[in-house]
Amino acid sequence: MEEKNIIEIKNKRAEYEYFLLDDYTAGIVLTGTEIKSIRDGKANLTDAYCVFIGNELFVRQMHISEYRFGSYLNHAAKRDRKLLLNKRELHKLQNKIKERGFTIIPVKLFVNPQGRAKLLISLAKGKKFYDKRESIKEKDTRRDMERVLRR
Repeated sequence: MEEKNIIEIKNKRAEYEYFLLDDYTAGIVLTGTEIKSIRDGKANLTDAYCVFIGNELFVRQMHISEYRFGSYLNHAAKRDRKLLLNKRELHKLQNKIKERGFTIIPVKLFVNPQGRAKLLISLAKGKKFYDKRESIKEKDTRRDMERVLRR
């Protein structure tokens, strides 16, 4: 049996900009050319965020490049995409968002073994400037410890 390419697109700025509290795995409603672009690794989560419209959760500003072999049926690169979660999870997230300082951000986009695109989203709270400096210090000390252990 062939081993498929594992697609994992991460939001590298998420841990630096936010405290990640709860994680949820959500399905995404995509068109045919969008899933083909994701399988090629042509997506970017850097500026993406999630927003409720009515009782449904959508991801905004997630950039999926146009499929290079697509015709006039190609998709728009930064359109709103609906996320699929249970009603209980949606209700819980909606209540948390109403509190000041909380947001929902996408952390990782991946394709599961069944071939479906999934988005790992997190309930997050924004970091202050001094928290970001602390994150940089922790990262540097972790890197230095790894260098010492490799010798």
